Amino acid sequence: MDPESWQLQARKGQDVLTNSIPKQYLVPSHQLPPPTQKNVVDFPRKSGLFTSKELGITELSASELVQEMKAGRLLAEEVVKAFLKRAVVGHQLVNFATEFMAEEAIARAKELDEYFRKTGKLVGPLHGVPISVKEHIGMKDRICNAAFVAWVEKTTDEDAILLQYLHKAGAVFHVRTNQPQSLMHLCCSNNITGTTLNPHNRTLTPGGSSGGEGASMGFKCAPLGIGTDIGGSIRAPAVFCGGYGFRPTAMRNPAGGIKVPFPGQESIRGVVGPMASSSIEDLDLFQRAVVDQEPWDMEPSLTPLPWKRVKQDRNMTVGIMWDDGCVRPHPPVARALQHAKSKLQAAGIKVVDWEPYKHDHGWEITAALYFPDAARSCLTLLESTGEPIHRLTTWAFSYSRSTPLTISENWDLNEKREIYRSEYHTLMKQKGVDFILGPVYPGAAAVLGESEYWNYTSIWNILDHPAVSFPSGLFVDQNLDQVDRGYKPRNEVDEREWKKYSPERYTDAPIGLQLAGKRFKDEETLAAAGLISEIILPKKEKARI
Repeated sequence: MDPESWQLQARKGQDVLTNSIPKQYLVPSHQLPPPTQKNVVDFPRKSGLFTSKELGITELSASELVQEMKAGRLLAEEVVKAFLKRAVVGHQLVNFATEFMAEEAIARAKELDEYFRKTGKLVGPLHGVPISVKEHIGMKDRICNAAFVAWVEKTTDEDAILLQYLHKAGAVFHVRTNQPQSLMHLCCSNNITGTTLNPHNRTLTPGGSSGGEGASMGFKCAPLGIGTDIGGSIRAPAVFCGGYGFRPTAMRNPAGGIKVPFPGQESIRGVVGPMASSSIEDLDLFQRAVVDQEPWDMEPSLTPLPWKRVKQDRNMTVGIMWDDGCVRPHPPVARALQHAKSKLQAAGIKVVDWEPYKHDHGWEITAALYFPDAARSCLTLLESTGEPIHRLTTWAFSYSRSTPLTISENWDLNEKREIYRSEYHTLMKQKGVDFILGPVYPGAAAVLGESEYWNYTSIWNILDHPAVSFPSGLFVDQNLDQVDRGYKPRNEVDEREWKKYSPERYTDAPIGLQLAGKRFKDEETLAAAGLISEIILPKKEKARI
């Protein structure tokens, strides 16, 4: 194939994006912050381009928006238009979108408003809530390229099952979001729509693979978003950008209609789950809205487990994992964990130290099972157009073995996975630990192109434990987070990650944490994370509209 043909093909995806942007919301370039300005999260408030009502709307949580619409104080149409405007400006600053759906979103909002006018009732628990959607989650009659140039003209016949349930619950889909080549980076860059930046510091990645969603949450382009996660792809981008993310136990949320280059890979199941800009309450709202509709009736492989209403009291034991035994977290992350410990103890929560159990062994199993076909499915797609392979794509593929796993090798790894899961669960029971609080990543975020260590998140994928990531309320501080010059790394990977750190590289990065629970204790894990978040985060003033 002509070496330049991939570029012509990629341009088709770029044109979809360009042609979809609602031009009425574009800001002239001279009114935007200069490229050298790293932090742009406050631009909407400082720019004078948004009305006080638009700012108030876009700073409300999904739960608050629903209550305002239920009370008749807000219309779905004005909510959707406010978020569309903020999303367009956010895209100009951090390049997070792959396609806007302005006309359809506004039309949908008008339908919802008309229904409310006639009946005095909401359509459902997500009535009028704008939701951004990761691009590889299929939408009817729209391109679903999953960041592969080879698929840039591939459209989908119907909405993904999850979207169908969210639509019934009253949601409005207004923008689709970017993802990395191969869907296997904790970064966000591809050859179609380019690189997404972190709104808190545009020299940092927003994370991946749901990086567009991370940026969407960080800039408040939507109160809720949808990501996918096979190694940290919801949780890392959520907290890199100061938001919230939930990785449910596998087989709780419907995944039909989500396009991946390796369908049928079951040794480590990818999951789909919510991301939120403002609260853990919104993650629970999303889950209730979907699971209450009994999605296992449409996707029979799902576990037929209703969503329980759980309120967590302070009678729980939280194990703090300061380090995974492989790679030491950077000073800001250690400070956030110490901050959380102090706050939790002051609130009467029992806190103990958690000794990580064989996380290096867990990674060996995980790495071998990510690409049992030696990444041939991905490589075939990339080679078919000749699109350049990104460095982090090569990095991800390097985890796989050079030749595909044999059936017996795959079975052996599956058996090791199950033994490891059983051992970890048993240890939590023996120690009396209900939840484990720890890092999401060695650093508060990663510099663009440097996200090379996944095991703080992927360990919960191989164990299939539900996990919630959320802000600590702290940010990287050059005075408080000095380099420990005396630290001697324990291995090559630890040394590589430690050498990346100096506080000035991570200016203004929010510091997030992660709470993992026991398998199928999704509701309990969310409730516990909600309580912990409430304890450690400073109280926020409610947005005014």
